[in-house]
Amino acid sequence: MAKVKYYYDSETLSYRKIKRKKTTTLKYATVFLTAAALFGFLSFFIISQYIESPKERQMARELQNMELQFELINKRMDDAVAALENVEERDNAIYRLYFEANPIPTEQRRAGFGGINRYKKYEGFDNSKLIAESNQRIDILEKAIVVQSKSLDEIAKLAEDKEKFLEAIPAIQPISNENMTRMASGYGYRTDPFTKVRKFHFGMDFTAPRGTPIYASGDGVIKRADSRSTGYGNHIRIDHGYGYVSLYAHLYKYNVKVNQRVKRGDLIGFVGSTGRSEAPHLHYEVFKDGERINPINFYYGNLSAEEYDILLRKASLENQSLD
Repeated sequence: MAKVKYYYDSETLSYRKIKRKKTTTLKYATVFLTAAALFGFLSFFIISQYIESPKERQMARELQNMELQFELINKRMDDAVAALENVEERDNAIYRLYFEANPIPTEQRRAGFGGINRYKKYEGFDNSKLIAESNQRIDILEKAIVVQSKSLDEIAKLAEDKEKFLEAIPAIQPISNENMTRMASGYGYRTDPFTKVRKFHFGMDFTAPRGTPIYASGDGVIKRADSRSTGYGNHIRIDHGYGYVSLYAHLYKYNVKVNQRVKRGDLIGFVGSTGRSEAPHLHYEVFKDGERINPINFYYGNLSAEEYDILLRKASLENQSLD
């Protein structure tokens, strides 16, 4: 109940009730409502800085999910780029060299897109940079695939007249998977088993029991079958022609003689542990024009795509070699 207020009237010598004017009441009400509205707005503003609304929480979850999806897409693109780079390496280092075609330069394979800004439409959004970069990577990847596809078409035409050449290439694994214990070490930097120092390993080590058959990886002529090369022990070298030579080291014994002509898949020797070797295995190398190159690119002749993928992963591990 509102308080009644009075004032003293000196003329009538009595107390009279104070009557509030309507304009005064309206003024007070206006001030009160304005102050209340201002207080409410400030309270909402302050609270909103620290407490998320349901809509904001939902938007935050959607943004987080979108960022996760972009991460997954970029991971898949990384895998696709890695696979394409492997094909490009084989294309330049093997296929195009096989057929005396000039390698395709990296600048041509990975060329960007000049001129107008193709990604301007992605500007002005949250994560605009992430979206634009992902689309750019996809465009470059698609262009690289087109370049590689045209290159393989060219190689296919060149291959028509190269049957003998293809038979000579060291294109199979020198030990069959059935006889092999494991692929112990690949081409690249590895830990030396004797010095424990990291150094470059120029071949591939295939672990297998002593006496396991070793096969010629391509047609050619036996140029060496001796133990007069430091570290290799009993070893065989096959000249395949066209600048290619394959080497098989640490053998237990030979099954061929110097100057003997062999065909791909012929039995040439048996696994041992002669020379600088830690355990029975075959150390296998491939030379092109006197330079040692990665043998992993030469197993298309007797491995399925799945078997090759497994071998590729194992060969890429930087572990300890056996010689």
